[in-house]
Amino acid sequence: MSLIRASLTVAALVLGVPGLSQAQKQFTLSGDDVAVYNLAGTISVTAGRGDEVTVAIQVNGKLRDTLTVAKGGDRAALEALALGSPKIAAILAGASPKKVIVVPDRLVNIVA
Repeated sequence: MSLIRASLTVAALVLGVPGLSQAQKQFTLSGDDVAVYNLAGTISVTAGRGDEVTVAIQVNGKLRDTLTVAKGGDRAALEALALGSPKIAAILAGASPKKVIVVPDRLVNIVA
C-alpha cells in the first residue's frame, strides 16, 4: 500500500506545482494529507494482485508481444506459451527457432 501512497504523493506534487491557482481538493491517504490539484482530469491508480507478471517476448532482440502469466512459472511453460502466441507464430511462419532464451518472470527471447 505504501507504493500506491508514494505514487499518489509524487503525482500530486508534479500535477500540483503548475496549477497553484486551481481549486484545491484535500484527500487523506493512510494518515498522510496530500493536496491534489485537478489539472489533468481524473487520476486513476490500479494496484496489481502481485501474483501475476508481464513477460516480454522478443524475436531477434525486438519486442513482438507480451504475456501476463502467474509469477514463478517454469522456463518450459513460458517457452511454450511464447511459441504458441499467434503473433510469434506469424513472425516465425512455421520455422523452428534456433535458440530460445528464457528469463523467468521477465522475458523470452527467440532467436530465429
